[in-house]
Amino acid sequence: MSELTVTIIAAISIFTAGLTIAIGSIGPALGEGRAAAAAIAAIAQQPDAAPTLSRTLFVSLAMIESTAIYCFVVAMILIFANPFWDAVQAAAAVAS
Repeated sequence: MSELTVTIIAAISIFTAGLTIAIGSIGPALGEGRAAAAAIAAIAQQPDAAPTLSRTLFVSLAMIESTAIYCFVVAMILIFANPFWDAVQAAAAVAS
């Protein structure tokens, strides 16, 4: 493997990490917005149930946000702990 191949694999890993973060945060952002809007509408209709609704909202927001955190973890693995990186560097060392 040439140095160009190693560079291409590194660039693809970085691009994939960015794509993972971009796509992986759109869904949770939309979901959090819808959950907050629904909670505000429910509190507006039943102000006495605000503490219960708020508690449920915060738990659901944490669960929705965990999806974005998983995407962030995958992106960090692709950048810093890429499972293919050692194999690529070993093949490049053998080839040169």
